[in-house]
Amino acid sequence: MSDNLLLDTCALIWLATGSRKLSADAKKRINAAPQVFVSAITAWEISLKSERGDLTLPEEMEQWFPKVLLQHDLVLADLTPEILIAANRLPWHHRDPADRFILATAQLRRLTIVTGDKRFKAYAIPVVG
Repeated sequence: MSDNLLLDTCALIWLATGSRKLSADAKKRINAAPQVFVSAITAWEISLKSERGDLTLPEEMEQWFPKVLLQHDLVLADLTPEILIAANRLPWHHRDPADRFILATAQLRRLTIVTGDKRFKAYAIPVVG
């Protein structure tokens, strides 16, 4: 596996807000990684949380998301047909579709996932908590 990382949705929110929920180890790994990716599905998931009122952003999602990517030097990982298909072939330990897309992205791109979700450890994909 490479030293490149993929942030799950919560990890991106924690990074953007400076939350203490992002572990010291995760922060260190993010700062040292050659590249840190964010799945395109994360934009959908954050906008869903925002529209439902479960998450308050400091500005509209259309402005906030690209600013966060730029500010933290993050790379957007597109959802490809290969990722969409691979997500359905993963074991069903985790049923959240967005998380399954993130897992498939990490698997196909050989990335380590930064997450607080303990269910990710059920997959043969490296995780930083």
